[in-house]
Amino acid sequence: MEPIRIYNRESGEFETEQVYGETFLRWAYHNPLGAIALHSIVKRPLFSFWYGRRMSKPASAAKIPGFIHDYRVDVDEFADPNSFQSFNDFFYRKLNPGARPVDPDPANIVFPADGRHLGFQNAAEISGVFVKGQKFDLPALLGDADLAARYATGALVLSRLCPVDYHRFHFPAAGTPGQTRLINGPLFSVSPIALRHNLSCLWQNKRTITRLETPDIGTVLLLEIGATCVGSINQTFQPGQPVDKGAEKGYFAFGGSSTITLFEPGAVTLDHDLLDHSSRQTELYAKTGTHMAHSA
Repeated sequence: MEPIRIYNRESGEFETEQVYGETFLRWAYHNPLGAIALHSIVKRPLFSFWYGRRMSKPASAAKIPGFIHDYRVDVDEFADPNSFQSFNDFFYRKLNPGARPVDPDPANIVFPADGRHLGFQNAAEISGVFVKGQKFDLPALLGDADLAARYATGALVLSRLCPVDYHRFHFPAAGTPGQTRLINGPLFSVSPIALRHNLSCLWQNKRTITRLETPDIGTVLLLEIGATCVGSINQTFQPGQPVDKGAEKGYFAFGGSSTITLFEPGAVTLDHDLLDHSSRQTELYAKTGTHMAHSA
């Protein structure tokens, strides 16, 4: 299996991703015995609930120093580095004010999370990103055929968060969010190791959908997708209350996870570098608050 290569917008260089739990993931998705464990145990919400409980126990805090060292996490960004009572406290940590500045241009839309991003100007043309010949099933993802038809040719951004990332997600534009809709499902991994094996994890997994009504780019659909060991998607915003661009929307508890941002057709133009690297099946690493698109 080839290593996961990404393009880091900040450094301007290609990098090889250091995958947390890589040995287990490769065993689960590429070994017959691993496949049995995956479908009988690992994908089930009870497994992630059990693991999440472990990461919330005080004893799990002992893992934090080694994790910070191994993955070179920037402790200077932490709002309160001495407050972590468990690994989960560290995992969904808050950052210092100003650690994630928000692009001030009102015409720019920003990434909702730190992570590795793929962008497509036309969602209907997504094909072969991870699995050659497998179509992206928008109706299944949204759980609503009529809604999918409305957004079928709109721009779509998939943002993948790794365990090493800051795990709070934010609003990509100013507007008024509605109630969040939950679609329950299993909890497969959303690592490229898993998605290359089966892209349908994205529309099978537990996920949430929120509509953000904006003054300039119509209604934006914001999805958070759970994954193995991420049974908890926590919303911290107040439905019906206007939000600023970059305001916190919520956070994931332990594990890798993803968000999807979906725009109405013709509403935005995605950034050139995002589209260019995505067309080459390479994810673009960028942080929340930095621009990913501008209003059309």
